Amino acid sequence: MSYNKIHINPISPEPTVGSVLVIYTGGTLGMVYEAKDRQLVPFNFDQIIDRVPEIGRLNFDITFLSLTEPIDSSNMNPEIWIELATIIEQEYAAHDSFVILHGTDTMAYTASALGFLLENLNKPVILTGAQLPIGVARSDARENVITALELAAAKNELGQPIISEVCIYFNSLLLRGNRSKKRESSDFNAFHSENYPVLANAGVRIEYNFPYIQSQVQGLPLQVQKNIDNHVAFLKMFPGISPLVVNSLLNIKGLKGIVLETYGAGNATTAPWFLDAISDAIARNIIIFNVSQCDGGRVAQGHYETSRFLKQAGVVSGSDITAEAAITKMMYVFGKETDPKKCAEMLATPLRGEMSI
Repeated sequence: MSYNKIHINPISPEPTVGSVLVIYTGGTLGMVYEAKDRQLVPFNFDQIIDRVPEIGRLNFDITFLSLTEPIDSSNMNPEIWIELATIIEQEYAAHDSFVILHGTDTMAYTASALGFLLENLNKPVILTGAQLPIGVARSDARENVITALELAAAKNELGQPIISEVCIYFNSLLLRGNRSKKRESSDFNAFHSENYPVLANAGVRIEYNFPYIQSQVQGLPLQVQKNIDNHVAFLKMFPGISPLVVNSLLNIKGLKGIVLETYGAGNATTAPWFLDAISDAIARNIIIFNVSQCDGGRVAQGHYETSRFLKQAGVVSGSDITAEAAITKMMYVFGKETDPKKCAEMLATPLRGEMSI
C-alpha cells in the first residue's frame, strides 16, 4: 500500500542524531478549526511545521506518514493494528524509532496489541495523542508530540535506544503500553499504569526509571505476527447477572475465549448455574481468562472461596493484567496457536511484560 509521506528537515545547526517515523492514524490531535464555519476538521500534515514549529528545532530527521483514511479511534480494529505493524516492519531498517499519533479512546488497546504483534522489537514505538485538538489554543497536543518525539529519539551512551518497547506517552508520563489504561475523559492526565511503575517522567528534565524499562532484544530480527483471531468476548460480573446472559455469551458460535472480569482478587458468584456454565464452556475448549475489575491489585484465584472453584475448573489467572491487554493478548495467542492447552499456557505466561507472576 502506498502512503503519503512528508519529510521534515530540522533547522538545528547540530548534526542529526537519528530518524523518527511518525504515523498518523487520526483522532482528536490532528483537528483544527476550519476558517469558514469554525468546524473542527482534520488538518493537512503538510502544515505540521506551521502548527508545531518546535518540531523544526529538533536535531533528528522526522518523516510523517498518514494512513490513507485516518479514523476516529472508536473505529480502531485488528485490521488496522496489522496495518500499523506492517508499516513498522517495512520501515524498520530506515528509521531508528516510531511515534504513532492516535485517538485516546482505544489507545491502550492499540498499544497492547502492537506490543504482542511486534516480536523481537528493539526500537521505540511510542503512541501519543491529545485531549484537545491541535487547533485549540490550550491544546495538550504540542507538548505530547514534542516529548514523544524526544523520547523516541533518545539514545544511551552506546548509541542504543533507551526505550525498546511499545509505550504510551501522555501528560508528562511514559508508560508501558500493555500496562496502560485510559482513566480520564476530560482531564489532561488521561492515562495511568496502576500495576506497573512509570517508565519516565518528563519534567524540566526527562527522568528515566531504568530498572523497569524493557531490556533490548539482542541478535533477533523483528518479526510481525499478522494473524489475529477475534473470536473472543468480555464477560463482566455484576450483582444480578442472569443465566440467560452468561449462557448466551458462552454459547456464541465459534467463540474461542472469554476475558472474565471478576470482582476484587478474582472472585465471582458461586451460584450453581454459573459454576455449571463455566465448567461446560471449559469442557468445550473455550478458554476463560480471569481479570480483575479493579485497576490496581491482581487476581489470586483460590485465595477466597468465591474464586476457588474457578481455579479448580481450569480458568486461567490473569494476575495483574489489564482488560485491554488481556483481550488483545487473547487475539494474538489465538492467531498464533491452535492447541487450547498451549493457548492457555501462553495466556498464563508474561510475553511482553504485560503481567506479573
